[in-house]
Amino acid sequence: MEKYITYLKEQEKSEATIEKYVRDLNRFKEYAAKCVGDGALDIPKKETLIAYKNHLAENYSLVSANSMLASLNSYLSFIGRGDLKVKQFKIQKKTYRSEEKELTKAEYKRLIKAAKENKRLDLIIRTICGTGIRVSELKYIDAESVRQGEFTVTCKNKTRTVFIVKELQKKLLKYIQDNDIKGTVFVTKTGKPVDRISIWRDMKKLCQKAEVNPKKVFPHNLRHLFARTFYGIEKDIAKLADILGHSSIDTTRIYIITTGAEHRRRMENMHLVM
Repeated sequence: MEKYITYLKEQEKSEATIEKYVRDLNRFKEYAAKCVGDGALDIPKKETLIAYKNHLAENYSLVSANSMLASLNSYLSFIGRGDLKVKQFKIQKKTYRSEEKELTKAEYKRLIKAAKENKRLDLIIRTICGTGIRVSELKYIDAESVRQGEFTVTCKNKTRTVFIVKELQKKLLKYIQDNDIKGTVFVTKTGKPVDRISIWRDMKKLCQKAEVNPKKVFPHNLRHLFARTFYGIEKDIAKLADILGHSSIDTTRIYIITTGAEHRRRMENMHLVM
């Protein structure tokens, strides 16, 4: 595992990606040790891998299962056993998004109102939704960049500039002044950048007070809300892809899929059935 982690670093994978790969591999190790008695990752048996694939299909969404299989296949390639890789599940692209998982502007406003007693969390929510950045990119925001009104993000071997709108800049400057911040804006009491798990946990605590379905409340959904709002105004998917830091527009399309209700309304407006 240590050699594999070193390999991923040499491939310039992000810290978040490496953590995910390791987490996924440990999940497989636990399954193999518990259900098959084959806890070694060195050269797992093909039947163990297939059984694990079926296990994922029964307990996770196919999208999540494919993501975990991708991590496992990456490791198998690393140890020179690409012949053991398992096929991912075929998934038909959705033409609309489930409303149960789509965060609305009204719900976003209620989350902010519920977070007013936790100023750091309040500003984290506003910042992610107001800039469209990934939660892992919060660490790039420091006091000087806030004063400049923009900051530079380096992620997945790409660098991009992210602008801070005036209203957000004003709130961040006050937060920086009130807390005498010289470096990174969003940090823990020990001075380390706030991690995604603690942000996710703190956001979940707001659900009941904000009267928002917990399934909708997680940092990445704020990025989705930014993307849908931007596209709704500009209708420029290429520009949106640049802002979000996507290499492929196909990825960006996932962010702007409409809800089932909106999809149905558009079909009704076609008036093709007479």
